[in-house]
Amino acid sequence: MDETALQQEFEQLQSVYTMLTEFVVQYSFQILGAMIIFIIGLWLASKVQRFIAALCVKHDVDVTLSGFISNVVRILVIVMVAVIALGKLGISVAPFIAAVGALALGAGLALQGMLSNYAAGVTIILTRPFVVGNTVKIQGVIGVTKEITLGMTILTNEEGEEIRIPNKHIVGEILHNSFEYMLVESSIGISYSDDPEQAIATLRTALDRIDAVAKEPAAQIGIEAFGDSSINLGVRFWVPTQNYYEVKYSANLKMFQALKQDGITIPFPQREVRLLSETA
Repeated sequence: MDETALQQEFEQLQSVYTMLTEFVVQYSFQILGAMIIFIIGLWLASKVQRFIAALCVKHDVDVTLSGFISNVVRILVIVMVAVIALGKLGISVAPFIAAVGALALGAGLALQGMLSNYAAGVTIILTRPFVVGNTVKIQGVIGVTKEITLGMTILTNEEGEEIRIPNKHIVGEILHNSFEYMLVESSIGISYSDDPEQAIATLRTALDRIDAVAKEPAAQIGIEAFGDSSINLGVRFWVPTQNYYEVKYSANLKMFQALKQDGITIPFPQREVRLLSETA
């Protein structure tokens, strides 16, 4: 490499160094100030988030709603601090906001399904048709609400399975909320020769002896229909969702044993068959 080329490269490096030096000298305080503002802003956002969360807990706000509110406030504080820091550097945020808007529009068109889930999640969190711990029936699925996020709602059932339902399939649909309990509906037939009032009292006593069966509201027992070979008694009572089938099966056994002990018959369908002989 000749001396002329070396001299040109040296001059280029010198010009870059001079430019960087001038930039640091001219904008060092603005950069330092912007960094300090942003760091303080992050600390302030964290403090505000904790304060809002503690305030929500103090006023018994639902855990999902309090988490959503505190996170939104934190994001708003960070955005405001970022705008102030950029202004300290002399950078106009208007073109940046326009670019973000254009990107958001494109992303929204590409992610319509995901965004609809998020919008539905915000609706659920704000309107609170159910909260964590409630028993809900959605789209034919029943379970205890374990977690509500912006994108989906997570249910659990008695088998310990997790059921994840996208929030867009919840908002606008028919929803059953029985809180911590589920309704058991049964039908038991007794003989027409037995006293239905005695049978109803027997069934009520059997259910009252089961601790897991809810005492309020009380079990409902009455004549549901008159069958061909039995009087059908309808039985309705509430049990905890977490052990629904366990309590239901136990209650059915106790009711059967109580009816048997009191001499009340549970008949089975019978048919009378007649044989007609041809006369000569």
